[in-house]
Order: sequence, then C-alpha cells, then structure tokens
Amino acid sequence: MMMCFRKLTLSLVLTLPLVGYAFPTEKEGFNLVGHLGNLSPYQKAPVPNGIKEELPGDCKVEQVMLMHRHGSRFPLASELPFITNLVSKLSNHSSTIQKLKLEPELEFLKSGYVSTLGHDDLTGPGRKQLFDHGVAFRLNYPDLQATSILAGLQDRVVESAQWFAEGYFGRSWSGLNSTVFSTIPEDSATPSWITPSNTCKGWQYAFGNNLTIEWGTLYIPPITKRLNKLLPGVNLTNDDIHGALYACAYDLAAHGVSPWCNAFEQSEILDFEYELDLLMVGAFGYDLPGKMGPVLGALFVDKLIQRFTDTSSSAQQLYLEFGHDTTIDFALTALGFAKDTPLLSAKGPVRANRKWRTSTQVPFAAQMVWEKFTCSSSFKGPQIRLLLNDSPFPLSTCKKMDRKFGSCALNDFVEVNKASTSISWGDSTWNSTCGN
Repeated sequence: MMMCFRKLTLSLVLTLPLVGYAFPTEKEGFNLVGHLGNLSPYQKAPVPNGIKEELPGDCKVEQVMLMHRHGSRFPLASELPFITNLVSKLSNHSSTIQKLKLEPELEFLKSGYVSTLGHDDLTGPGRKQLFDHGVAFRLNYPDLQATSILAGLQDRVVESAQWFAEGYFGRSWSGLNSTVFSTIPEDSATPSWITPSNTCKGWQYAFGNNLTIEWGTLYIPPITKRLNKLLPGVNLTNDDIHGALYACAYDLAAHGVSPWCNAFEQSEILDFEYELDLLMVGAFGYDLPGKMGPVLGALFVDKLIQRFTDTSSSAQQLYLEFGHDTTIDFALTALGFAKDTPLLSAKGPVRANRKWRTSTQVPFAAQMVWEKFTCSSSFKGPQIRLLLNDSPFPLSTCKKMDRKFGSCALNDFVEVNKASTSISWGDSTWNSTCGN
C-alpha cells in the first residue's frame, strides 16, 4: 500500500526556523526531509546514546575551528535537465493527464507542474540557514572573537559565508570590525583542505565510478513501472523518475514545499537516500580506490591539528571556514569515522543501520565544529571534541575516548592521527595516490 506524505504547506515552512526544523508526515516515525541524503535541509543530528551535549561546568572552550557547508542550493547544472525534461514531458501530455482519474498524491498534475528552479546558486532557505547559524554561533561562543573568514571561491560558498557573517556580526560587519574576509580558489592548481580533490589527477578518474548508476538500475525501474500504471499514456522513463525525485528535494531546498514528495513511498525515498550515500562515499569517501579518501582528507586533519597545537601568538581563537559536503566527508574518511564494514555496495542491500549517512553528516548547511577545551578538574590537559550538526560526534578512534562526552585528550587525538599529519600536498604519498 502506498504511503502518502502530508503536503508541506508554505505557511508551516515560513513559521518554523530552518535550524533544526522537521516536518511531520502522515506516517508517524518517518521524517521525509531527514532522508534526502546530502540534499536534506539542515537539521540537528541525532545525539548518540549515552553522550552528554553540554561540557562539565569547570571546562572552558579556548579554540574553535568551524567548517561549514554552503546552505541549500538549486540543482547542479548536471541535475537540472532531469527536472526540466520531466516538466516538458508532463506538459506534452497535459491533455492525457486531464482525462485520468488520479490518486490523491498525483492530483496536483492536473493543475500542471511548473519548475522555476535555477542551478548551482544559493536559495532563499539557504541564505536563512547561514544567517541563523551565524547568530547561533555568536551566542554559543560569546567569549571568543573571530578575526578572519575563509571561503572556497565558488559563488554559493562565498555567499553562504557572507550571510553567516551578517548573522554573526550584524549587517554592517565588513565596515565595523577588522575581520578579514578571504577566499581560496577551487581549481586544479591551488592546494586546499577545503577542496583537496581538485588538485588530485587520480581522483578525476576515480570520480567516474558507476556506484550510483548501478544502484539506479535496480531501484528506479520499479518506481517507473508503478507510476506509469497510475499515469497511463504519459510514458514516464527512468530519467523522468529521477527528475521527480530531484524535484522533491530541490523544490524543498528552494521553496520549502514540493508536491512530488507525496508521490513516493517511504521505501522509494529510502532507496533515493541510499543512492546519494553511494555517490558521496564513492566519490569522497571510503569507496575511492586504495587510500585515496583518507589521503585527500588528511589535508583537513593536518590543518586542524596544526591549529590546535599552535601555542604561539598567531593562533586564532576562532577559525570560520566555508566549503562543501565533500570537505566534511573527506575529513570524516581521513579520521576513520562513519566507516561501514563491509563497504556499502551498489548492489544492495540497503543497510538501515549503516554508519555512512549523508542525511545526518552533510545536509545542506552542515556544520563541523571542532572545540579545544581545558577543565580545572574534570579532565587533565587540553581536550578536543567534535560537534557535527549541533550534536556531539564521538571521537571513537581515540585510544581513551571519554564515554560521557565523546571527547578525548588532544595528545591522544594527535597520536592516533599521525598518518594524516605525515601527509602533505605534493609529497610522495600524495603523488603516488593522485598520480601527479
């Protein structure tokens, strides 16, 4: 029996904050917008069982490094044609659709489905996500002062950093303080911990894997067959179904509402989520060949450790940096987090308990926040912890992770990540991995 999702009304979207919001569905226990992979709107990640969110009262955060994904965006230029071709197909068959007796979840097609989506750029909800996060960040660390902001040189990333700064400093921030706003190119010539793969020639070849294509040949045809029975004469193709799934996610990203989300069963949404997980783990994670994923992510981990072990006067209290979901996924891979054994397979099955979950790891406007803190009695020496999307993420690879807070001693963290700190851009490990 088909599961119908309650239609998401615009008024509901506008009255709920984009930080940590969730929409109810008619099927209790299933949150649609929390299962759209890396295309999910921002939500607070689940807090691991037994982990406390607040540090002990005798602890003080002394240094913070933020890596922030850009906010909700329009489809990529490579994705948009799936949606526009679907719109064209439906328009060409409008007379056929008018004659059909449609199920409630498809009734919207009689009024016509028109898409006004652009491509690549930040959306209205994306701007709000970053502004709200800037305000929240200021409130979370009132005693620490930012002196610089760094953004990957791509329009949606730069705009995201600007909206964050508006929320953090106020609308005239650029003229009222000495904070330096800078960018780092995202090209094949500039080494960067934000976009490490751009300078790795070997990655360009590995990126062309067929993980998601293979999975798509398994799960999409049954959806195509089901919807064609409900829409006889329209002759939907597998690409059209892909377009409808994208329309669900990207209408939400741009408008906060999509009639297409109602057209899919819960299992079909979960299959789409798995496709997006496969894409990210195959191109920016553990399913890259050899040690490529950890090597590329090592640039971020090395930068983090450099900063948190820097006792000189040049060490900043806050590092505010903006990049992509790929930045965070590479970092998690280098750290050995969210690793599935065996690795995720393009042939399935979809493991409900898998560790690699882009919906909670890297939704739009994802926040990877690293804290260095010291305590008068609870812990000895500098400690480190990770907050991923507003929830503690246990540093499970440390030899002595604290089970209450998911943190560990900074020295322990440095020791367990020696492999990352031993790699630098252009060295023998990098070149042998990337074929440079």
